[in-house]
Amino acid sequence: MTIKVALKHHTAYHFDRPVTIGPHIVRLRPAPHSRTPISAYSLKIQPKNHFINWQQDAFGNYLARIVFPEKARQLVVDVELIAEMTVINPFDFFLEESAEHFPFRYGEQEQIDLAPYLRIHENGPLLQRYLGSINLKRQQTANFLVEVNSKLQQHINYLIRMEPGVQSCEVTLEKKIGSCRDTAWLLVQILRHLGLAARFVSGYLVQLTADQKSLDGPSGPEQDFTDLHAWAEVYVPGAGWIGLDPTSGLFAGEGHIPLSCTPEPSSAAPISGATDKCEVEFKHSNQVLRIHEDPRVTKPFTEDQWQSILRLGDEVDQQLEQQDVRLTMGGEPTFVSIDDMEGAEWNIAALGKDKRRLAGELLLRLREKFTSGAVLHYGQGKWYPGEPLPRWALSAYWREDGEALWQDNKWLADEATDYQLTSADAHQFIQA
Repeated sequence: MTIKVALKHHTAYHFDRPVTIGPHIVRLRPAPHSRTPISAYSLKIQPKNHFINWQQDAFGNYLARIVFPEKARQLVVDVELIAEMTVINPFDFFLEESAEHFPFRYGEQEQIDLAPYLRIHENGPLLQRYLGSINLKRQQTANFLVEVNSKLQQHINYLIRMEPGVQSCEVTLEKKIGSCRDTAWLLVQILRHLGLAARFVSGYLVQLTADQKSLDGPSGPEQDFTDLHAWAEVYVPGAGWIGLDPTSGLFAGEGHIPLSCTPEPSSAAPISGATDKCEVEFKHSNQVLRIHEDPRVTKPFTEDQWQSILRLGDEVDQQLEQQDVRLTMGGEPTFVSIDDMEGAEWNIAALGKDKRRLAGELLLRLREKFTSGAVLHYGQGKWYPGEPLPRWALSAYWREDGEALWQDNKWLADEATDYQLTSADAHQFIQA
């Protein structure tokens, strides 16, 4: 299922008097390798009297070179685009056999091609100390990249820093705080010290509110959000460029829309240029709007849509009844694990280390959700061919009129508690 969003990015420079505006470079068009589908894009510039030429820089990024023939009191850049937020699996890649495990070496031709992305710019003592804390033992490359990225995210706190430019690695490591630009550049230098080609990425970050609250971690933003962002990409043979976001500690996904990818941050600035000396009032805003989204498991039909479906179902039932068509239907939900999707108990086995326990917890939660005063029954259910015993059937029964069948839940044993009871206790209970 796809959510289609419209992104609007407004940047305005208001000058205190008419000034000469030198040629400007605008790097605000999604890069050719963006994995998020972009179905529409527009760039509008004020003042209207200008010349614009679309180009690609030495690294393949799109850029608009804009020339202004007359003085003006403002410079306004408006970007609008439509993106399809199709879920992207950032681990959907195959590695060359030579690069499946870290450390690895690039081929001779690759080293020539990647030379700008292997150049080390910083080599301070704090950076060397941090490099010494990284586990360099032979391991799967994907796991190594996950560890390096998440380790840096935990080490550096995030700060919104409006000042232009990028901090040095030493400053970021000393303060243990930095903007997305600072942390991205630090990660680029770390990767290069480790022998991995890396580049700096400037782009848009789109974060949409989750349909449902997460059960085992942060649920993300409370409102749909977009802004300019920065992260890093590392080149691994077989996979190509892989996006790593050290601000979040995650790999880049559908919400990461790259605009410019370069060996150094200065070449990826969203807007660069000069004007006459003057006083400037700077304004900017970013907005993301959902313009289409399909119903899905986590966000199904609206109430009106459900009512329409139910009315149609009633009409079908009436026609079936009128024509004496008698049908029966059976069905059951199939549960899978959020953190053990490959486990046998969630695919082929009747039980495992977690399924029975989680089923009991779910039964208690459903009891509280549906009713009060329900009586619980733990018994046998379906008996599948080839299995030695029937499967467990956990049931909750209650009266529709609300009358309690079970008065006090404290008399129901907690399966997770060992009460030290014996067969003698069971016999006494039966005889009571």
